[in-house]
Amino acid sequence: MILKWIISPLVFIIFGASLTLAQKPVPHLTQPRLPLATVFQGESKFYAIVAKAERENWRSLPLGDRTIKVANELMGAPYVNYSLEIDDRIESPVANLKAMDCWTYYENSLALARMVRYKPAPYKPEDLLQMIEVERYRDGVCTGSYLSRMHHLEEVFYDNQRRGYAINITSRIPGAVKIHREIHEMTVQWKAYRYLRSNPSLIEPMGRIEAYVSKLPVYHIPRANVRASEKYLQNGDICAITTFDSSSYTSHVGMIIRKKDRAYFTHATSDRDKGRRVVIDRPISDYIKGGSKHAGIIICRPIDLPPSPLWQSQVIKN
Repeated sequence: MILKWIISPLVFIIFGASLTLAQKPVPHLTQPRLPLATVFQGESKFYAIVAKAERENWRSLPLGDRTIKVANELMGAPYVNYSLEIDDRIESPVANLKAMDCWTYYENSLALARMVRYKPAPYKPEDLLQMIEVERYRDGVCTGSYLSRMHHLEEVFYDNQRRGYAINITSRIPGAVKIHREIHEMTVQWKAYRYLRSNPSLIEPMGRIEAYVSKLPVYHIPRANVRASEKYLQNGDICAITTFDSSSYTSHVGMIIRKKDRAYFTHATSDRDKGRRVVIDRPISDYIKGGSKHAGIIICRPIDLPPSPLWQSQVIKN
């Protein structure tokens, strides 16, 4: 029989209320603008995870459970800073399964989980890069410019929700409140970013992007309300940690894993006492209370992408 998918419009249910989302088509695969060896590391890990996913039929699982399956395979990976800063001028999607930071840990896990449902096997590194491009870049397209990458989680969540690829559920969780920050971290600390150091003409347009991000509607769950919010969280929810710093919304990000009726926080941590690696940490409310700079959390729930047209010709034998 021919495998058929009907996803758009997508009906999504949160806390008993249904939402109808019109998903935008997934942009075509962009060939890497830099050598594959530069933009992709960890091929053996990639193929090992893919083989396990096929063997155990992860494709049949909900996206959140699928994402945590991948996340568990990345457990213990070393923490690394600035893994995306790979060139002075040319921007390209990057994946590193050998070492990662907090942001790339969630991206790698989500991208691999989406990939096995988005298209049929066989899979290649470029397929993972496409899934990362969809999540990380404005409108899902890397133009080769550093400015096409979204550098603030608030914009990533907003842009992916606009395209029907995620729902920022924070404002729907009891106890959430609206917050406002004047974002200027990258324009003030531009010397810390390789691309901005190499091309200072990008600083001014980056300032306009940060002004735009400052005006986005952002809600968080304050630290006092996080424990009560745990019951609303699911496997694979993206959990951003908000900060009291007036120049940024968030300082860290990871994912939620459900364990024994609690919502645990899994993340790539730079803390030396935790080994500077990917870990499953404490329940999220305990983690928030453990840091004086942690103001609260933002929760974004990813959605599977509209399937590739390749499925339309896939013949499945009974």
